[in-house]
Amino acid sequence: MQARRTVSKVPEVTPGFWIIKILATTLGETGGDAVSMSMQLGYLLSTGIFALVFVVAVTLQIRATRFHPLLYWTTIIATTTVGTTLADFADRSLGIGYAGGASLLLAMLLASLFAWYRTLGSIAVDSIGSPGSEAFYWATIMFSQTLGTALGDWTADSMGLGYMGAALVFGALIAFAAMAYAWTRVSHTLLFWVAFVLTRPLGAVVGDLLDKPVSHGGLALDRFSASAVLLGLILLCIAYTHRRQGRLPPNRH
Repeated sequence: MQARRTVSKVPEVTPGFWIIKILATTLGETGGDAVSMSMQLGYLLSTGIFALVFVVAVTLQIRATRFHPLLYWTTIIATTTVGTTLADFADRSLGIGYAGGASLLLAMLLASLFAWYRTLGSIAVDSIGSPGSEAFYWATIMFSQTLGTALGDWTADSMGLGYMGAALVFGALIAFAAMAYAWTRVSHTLLFWVAFVLTRPLGAVVGDLLDKPVSHGGLALDRFSASAVLLGLILLCIAYTHRRQGRLPPNRH
C-alpha cells in the first residue's frame, strides 16, 4: 500500500518530467517578472501573492489521495514564481547581492535535506508516501527553486556570461548529471536533486533571455505572451505524458 501511494502522488521521473520541469521554471521567470515588473507590483507584494497560491496548491496536493498531474505541476509552477520574486527581493531589495543570496539559499536547501533525512531516513522521491515526507519534499523544492533563480542571475550578470552563455553552462551541467546517472554508480537520489536544482537556473536564464530588453541581452518579448505560450506547451506536455504513462506499466525503480 505504501508503494502505491508513493507512485500515485509523484510523477514518474522520465525525460517528459524534465522537459515539463524546464518549461515550468522558464514560466516561473517570465510569470514572476510579468507580475513584479510589468504590473509594477514590486518583489515583496508579488512574493506574497505567489506564496498564497503556493500554500493553497501545496495544501491541496498533500491532502490529495492520488496523483493529479495538473495539481502537481501547478504547485511546481507556484514554487518557481515564488522563487523568482523571492530571490530578486533578497538579491536586490535587501542588498545582499547574488553571492550572498545564493549562499544563504544553499544553506537553507542543505538544512532542509538534512532535516528530511534525519527525520524520515531517506530523501529519495520514491520514499514519499506520507504528509510529513511531502511537506519536506515541497519545502526542499521551494528552496531549490529560489536558489536556482539566484544562481541563474549570478551566472548571467555577475559572472558576465549573459543569458545565452549561462544557459549553455547549466545545460551542460545537466547533461553531465544525466551521463553520471546512466554510466556511473553515483547515488541516483543525489543526482536527482542536483538536476532538480540545475533546471531552475536554466529556466531562469532562458526566461530572462526571452523577456529582458535587447540592450541587456534579451529578446524583449512580451512577458504575458511568452508566459501564455509556455503555459500552453506545459499543458500539451502534461496531456501527452499522462496519456503515454497510462499505457505503460508502472516504473518499479
